[in-house]
Amino acid sequence: MARKPKDVTVLHGHRVITGPELRATFEEPDDTPDDPGRLRRRILHGVVLVLLFGLIVAGILGAVGVMNGQIKFPTAIQTQDTADLCPDATFNYTPNAKVKVNVFNSTSRAGLAKSAANEFRARKFVVGAVGNTESGYRGVAAVVSGAAGQAAAFSVQRNVPGSDYFQDGRSDASVDVILTGDYRGLIKPALVDQTPGKLSCPRESRRVADDSAPPVIPTGSAKP
Repeated sequence: MARKPKDVTVLHGHRVITGPELRATFEEPDDTPDDPGRLRRRILHGVVLVLLFGLIVAGILGAVGVMNGQIKFPTAIQTQDTADLCPDATFNYTPNAKVKVNVFNSTSRAGLAKSAANEFRARKFVVGAVGNTESGYRGVAAVVSGAAGQAAAFSVQRNVPGSDYFQDGRSDASVDVILTGDYRGLIKPALVDQTPGKLSCPRESRRVADDSAPPVIPTGSAKP
């Protein structure tokens, strides 16, 4: 009796995968209308690559712009410079009797605030608080007011030669005068210039020590 030919595709009861079948398993099918899923994936990959390339180019151009100074970002220094801009308005001299001034002594010279306050009173200024304070400002005197007190501060500055103006956030028109090491007294009444003019702000060589405005001193300070 003839023996049945042995099936070479079966080994110990398991089917043997042939080479052509194995290659067919790992080969990707052609981009044909019958395989729209693979085509969509290739389109998506292309879009992603284009976006990544665009981001890389934009980053390079941005870095070059920053290095060349064509692109600038806001900094704390720029913000401080903006805050320190001197008012550009021209002010008329406000009559002394309409100006309320607070006088503070930031030096070690005893009685300086009191003597200066008496001089302001003699010129008909309305004197408020008189006392001592601490300040990192270097110069003759710091004249401080809010936006509403700029005109009054202008009149005070005309009486305090060499003083520097600083603005703070107060809402009233009062003016603080902070006397510092170079203060030597008010200008003589006959020499006060009452013509219109602008506020005098600190020059670079006369900045406060910490490059910020002098402190706003509350009423009821220590002894003058």
